[in-house]
Amino acid sequence: MIYFDNSATTKPCEAVADVLSREIRSEDMWANPGSIHKIGVKCDKAYKDALTKTSALLGCKASEIVFTSCGTESTNTALRGYLAANKRAGKTVISTRTEHKATLETLALLESEGYKVVYIDVDRDGKPLLDQLENAVNEDTALLSFTHVNNETGSILPLPEITAIRDRKNPSAKIYLDCVQSLGKLQIDLSKMNVDMAGFSGHKIHSVKGVGVLYVRDGIRFAPLVRGGGQQEGRRSGTLSLLLADAFTAALEEAVSKREDAYKRVSEINSYLREELIKRNAVINSPEDALPFVLNVAFEGFQSETMLHCLEIYDIYVSTVSACSSKSKKVSYVLTEMGVRRELAANSCRLSFSRYNTMEEAKIFIEKLDEIYDLYLVKKR
Repeated sequence: MIYFDNSATTKPCEAVADVLSREIRSEDMWANPGSIHKIGVKCDKAYKDALTKTSALLGCKASEIVFTSCGTESTNTALRGYLAANKRAGKTVISTRTEHKATLETLALLESEGYKVVYIDVDRDGKPLLDQLENAVNEDTALLSFTHVNNETGSILPLPEITAIRDRKNPSAKIYLDCVQSLGKLQIDLSKMNVDMAGFSGHKIHSVKGVGVLYVRDGIRFAPLVRGGGQQEGRRSGTLSLLLADAFTAALEEAVSKREDAYKRVSEINSYLREELIKRNAVINSPEDALPFVLNVAFEGFQSETMLHCLEIYDIYVSTVSACSSKSKKVSYVLTEMGVRRELAANSCRLSFSRYNTMEEAKIFIEKLDEIYDLYLVKKR
């Protein structure tokens, strides 16, 4: 099997499998960290150790980390929670229409509640138009919400320029950064990134589904999305899962330690595929400076879903649009917002890689692609 759909989800790594196996079989590591008996206290200490390790790897304090169920929950909590707890901060939120659905649907809800959402246009590379942002930020701006790396094209946000505009126009406005696709691939040091909140997901970095992280800088108030027993300092209630916290931490430790080598290897795979695909008249939608882990490409003569199913005959797996939108069978809104022609967007697939992909897989992909085109041309005749 060749799996080129890692932006949708990733296979849990061995370190995570070891954590799951060890803790599920443990005599006492399944206890409730909120209990005050001996094994509960032991689990609470282990949970706090995971919190400390994760925060150190992200470049922030343990007090600034909240474990969530996923990136979507982190985004909802950040956007809705901040505005709910800071009514006087302003009524305007700034974003783009190329954000993940978790952001766009939350923004739509906020609009229905009376907030003004200003959507900044993006250029052909998927980057927000900075002159528009400069004009949009004012004293009523409460929050800016952007994606660090676009999940469909790999476009990298010009974060330093955006934070500079915020600092110049309205330093009180807060920035939420969706880091789901950048974690483990770009360096993340929250102490230096000049953002106020950030969201992460475990299953994108070879952990398991069901765990994410929300970073909220100390001093920022937000209303919890999940209420109950007051766990995690009241910021996200629900019985603490040591298993999920340790699984996230194990995956993050490995991703950070192997990040530079993985980036180099995946860059070589991306460059090879770009060159070979262009030779075959494919159109590359991802910008030249995109994160190499994502390659969005339009195949000549093939609707995206047709190509996806042709490739899976060979046990090769890619995606059309974001997995969150794939079953709707709509053309990618990200590509159309970037100015990609609708007919070209309809022919586009996303190849997304992980540190486990190889150049040999990339060569097999091209070989099977040629077979698909040969069969297609024969049938057309």
